[in-house]
Amino acid sequence: MPGLAAVRRVAIVPAFNEEASIGHVIDEIRAFDPGFEIVVVDDGSHDHTSAAARAKGAHVLTLPFNLGIGGAVQTGFLFAYEQGFELAVRCDGDGQHDPQQLPAVIGPVLAGEVDLCVGSRFAGEGGYRSSRTRRVGIRVLAWAVSRIVGQTVTDTTSGFQALNRDAIRLFAADYPHDYPEVEAAVMLHKHRLRMREVPVTMRERHAGTSSITALRSIYYMVKVLLSLGIAIFRRNAVPLA
Repeated sequence: MPGLAAVRRVAIVPAFNEEASIGHVIDEIRAFDPGFEIVVVDDGSHDHTSAAARAKGAHVLTLPFNLGIGGAVQTGFLFAYEQGFELAVRCDGDGQHDPQQLPAVIGPVLAGEVDLCVGSRFAGEGGYRSSRTRRVGIRVLAWAVSRIVGQTVTDTTSGFQALNRDAIRLFAADYPHDYPEVEAAVMLHKHRLRMREVPVTMRERHAGTSSITALRSIYYMVKVLLSLGIAIFRRNAVPLA
């Protein structure tokens, strides 16, 4: 990919009990670009996620207990910032994100057009299929975030992302823990950083099952809407020096 070899780059892979899939995820990232440093953030797993990642040669940050996705991802951003990486990508440890689609996500960041680019399941034709309850929740959250940030946002929960140094620095200093991707979009807007979505397709989980049921989807949507109200008035984070 033009320009990619010129920047120091890291792939941040948050993982919780992903022993069965993490090795495959690492192999796919390396197949896309062997120059990526890969850091797996083991979020207090009860299985052998850390050992499986180390066996593949990844750098592993093992958290002593489960912090949740926000805490795990911020740990990855802190690592990326402190190690001086200029570009970071996020890929989930469950195998749903296809690293072969990273050029679409990385491209606008490398070109200097945006600070953060998000791979959206819903920006293209057809879109990602999920349960009716989840689709309704996603649409409501997308509408709310779009109104707040003043641009169309279609996928408020995607963890398939690319970030430049400015975005890494912001999120290393402060990153939402409860509903990270949703609130992070508001943070970017408040700090006048640029965000764009690009269409991608996502796969079924490589292994394991999702813990998000229909009832939990409704509960999640209501809590996120409340958190967005708080995020609007939340004091701006102070990026690291």
